[in-house]
Amino acid sequence: MLFTENVLVALAGLKANIMRSLLTMLGIIIGIASVIAIMTVGNSITLIVNSTMQDIGANNLQMGVMEKSRDSETSDDGMSYGSGYIRDMTDEDLITKDMLKEFKEEYSDNIKYILLNENIGGDYGSPQSKVSHGSKSANVKIVGYNKDYMEFNKREVLAGREFLTQDYAEGKKVCMVSDKMVERLYKGDNDSVLGQEIEITMGNTYYTYHVVGVYKYVEEQFSFGASDNPTTEVMIPLQTARIENHTQNKGYSFLMLVTSVDTDNNTFATTVRDFFNSHYYSRNDAYEVAVISMASMMDSMNSMISMIQLALSVIAGISLVVGGIGVMNIMLVSITERTKEIGTRKALGAKNSSIRLQFITESVVICLIGGVIGIVLGVGLGTVAVKLMGYSAAVSPSSIIIAVGFSMAIGVFFGYYPANKAAKLNPIDALRYE
Repeated sequence: MLFTENVLVALAGLKANIMRSLLTMLGIIIGIASVIAIMTVGNSITLIVNSTMQDIGANNLQMGVMEKSRDSETSDDGMSYGSGYIRDMTDEDLITKDMLKEFKEEYSDNIKYILLNENIGGDYGSPQSKVSHGSKSANVKIVGYNKDYMEFNKREVLAGREFLTQDYAEGKKVCMVSDKMVERLYKGDNDSVLGQEIEITMGNTYYTYHVVGVYKYVEEQFSFGASDNPTTEVMIPLQTARIENHTQNKGYSFLMLVTSVDTDNNTFATTVRDFFNSHYYSRNDAYEVAVISMASMMDSMNSMISMIQLALSVIAGISLVVGGIGVMNIMLVSITERTKEIGTRKALGAKNSSIRLQFITESVVICLIGGVIGIVLGVGLGTVAVKLMGYSAAVSPSSIIIAVGFSMAIGVFFGYYPANKAAKLNPIDALRYE
């Protein structure tokens, strides 16, 4: 009953001095709102990163041919990084088809897919590609995929068909286009584009392909806003792309492996690296294969986001300390104003513990109300920030619970000294106070 009375007295005091109470709560409100907003944005980014990594295959292994230096130390990813440059990469340094064939035969139980792709015009710095029809044009990029890649990253086919085995083997000049491109150039009539030949302009070069299918376009996670003319893929068989780029007889500098469900990727990454480097060390003085687990990369990214989130929360939490000092200050002022009241209560038999509890309760109520306002404000600000980035907000219930608990802890911590001072007042001196 005493606790309920203390809460009601605290609320009455806040109501009697609304402006002073709001100014007292301001530090708590700003601190809690900042922490909640940061946690909301951080959680949302973490979910977006995890979703993106899952989309591209969280259980995948990335393989690439990298420059090495034999006189340097070996890092965790198996690469021997050094400062000495040896030479440029040549065709002899690439991962060959024979290596891949031998690898797939030896580890067939561990490997589901070997993902290979190649951009027309090169991966970096390619000229802008366009497809025109009448007076309209659409931005595109031409990408060749192998059969494994198309099966793993399966697109929804809206019209026509996917590539046939002979399309991959013979490098036929067929393609699949997006419904976005069809919508822009052919008024969304997917069937009308089937069987047609489209001409793609890339700088001063022209590429012509026979359309056999239309796939559903899916906007990329980090596209940051929709466009009325997004760059979509014109997908062609890998061999077709390699013929266009004159690389059909060359090896690969980068590829991805999709492992079976029961494969431990961190352990298997070492196995893959050792297998390919057994070929490289016997014949190559400048390059070797590095293998990175996507799951390990995702864990590292999540750890990095969490560290940044924690650091920003600590910085924002400094205002909570400032707010707590403000609460302590206003409680000391309140005790001074109510000295006679304290003296009267003690003269009537109130115990020191009762006086102490009264002022601690008032301090906790102030911080708790400020914390609730801060939570509402923080969730709102965090949600708006994430929405402006074009994503859905992910509010963490645990952060709200922690915020409420922290508000109460601040109330007790910064309210104890003023409450204890009030409890120790001499009743006679308090009654005579002017």
